[in-house]
Amino acid sequence: MPKKTIRDISLSGRKVLVRCDFNVPLDGDGNITDDTRIDGAVPTIKYLLYNGAKVILCSHLGRPGGERNPDFSLKIVATRLGELIGKNVSFVEDCVGEKVNEVIDDLSEGEVLLLENVRFYKEETENDEAFSRQLSELTDVYVNDAFGTAHRAHASTAGVASHVGECAMGFLVERELKYLQEELKDPARPFVVILGGKKVSDKIGVIRALLDKADTILIGGAMQYAFRKAQGHPIGESYAVDEDIPIAEGLLEEAQKRGVNLMLPADSLEADDFSNEANVRNIEPYDDGGSIRDGWEGLDIGNQAIQEFCEIIKGAGTIVWNGPMGVFEIDAFSKGTQSVAEAVAASGAVSIIGGGDSVTAVKQFGFADQVTFISTGGGASLELLEGKVLPGVAALDDA
Repeated sequence: MPKKTIRDISLSGRKVLVRCDFNVPLDGDGNITDDTRIDGAVPTIKYLLYNGAKVILCSHLGRPGGERNPDFSLKIVATRLGELIGKNVSFVEDCVGEKVNEVIDDLSEGEVLLLENVRFYKEETENDEAFSRQLSELTDVYVNDAFGTAHRAHASTAGVASHVGECAMGFLVERELKYLQEELKDPARPFVVILGGKKVSDKIGVIRALLDKADTILIGGAMQYAFRKAQGHPIGESYAVDEDIPIAEGLLEEAQKRGVNLMLPADSLEADDFSNEANVRNIEPYDDGGSIRDGWEGLDIGNQAIQEFCEIIKGAGTIVWNGPMGVFEIDAFSKGTQSVAEAVAASGAVSIIGGGDSVTAVKQFGFADQVTFISTGGGASLELLEGKVLPGVAALDDA
């Protein structure tokens, strides 16, 4: 069922509580190192201001464990957000209580207030009924624009909605659902899915769900070694957990039955150390007897795999990519991920980067402006691709 958006709601003169995702990375001195998530909230905030709302923003930052911790204060976010929207953003050092109520009572149309970190209260992650009600009493309208936490049933993402008269999604969540849900109902063919990451068990739901939709699923990252081990290939010291081996076997059988090309890298790059100073070697293709030596570890896809993967990507109509091909943070093992990122950018396909480290990679290699859509949610993206219901979306009013 489609959900209401902020376009469907009368806003003038009304208090609007917006759940944003301001969980930004900070350096050792507490400075913001990447403001992408803050910038992602700007279109919704500007729309609310233009339409005369009294805008109240809430978010979490980090994992303070339900305790007040100045290292996780959102005050620095208020400053950066003000710069991005060209308007002062007030800040209050709590998210519920008498002081917050007083500040909100003084809020005028077209003004913005950012509340302190909701995770300073343990009741937030517990989806506590009383805490949800306290949040609801701050507002006339509730808006969820935090896709990155939409898969969490927390007080500020789901619980609050049951106590507010009108609830809608912001533009960021709307856009996420458009690309990760609507676009994939009838994707342009061939539909190519690229999956990386460490554990097969983390992606099993996505792989199974996409076996019904995808034409080709390309497997990279450390989880490729569970598949190779399942096939009987020596993988040296490469990452693979025992529980993933039977899962990998089952997925290979399932893909074969359904006629889906679940494609593993033809070869790998092995190294004797986890560093740029390591000795590295491109192994022979697995089908020609290649394997990873004892004491060595596979840390990227190999040259033949790069060539084959890029050729498939080149002909794609729709691409979904979640997870790097190797340890791209280290230059010696970055070629696979960089090559895939370049191929996706040049493909001309509808290209959706599904959150997590693949987003970091696309930005690092300079291709962020050459893909169709970059998701702001790692776990939320995966759960949506699996076909799961996101609590933060389900809680909103039906359109």
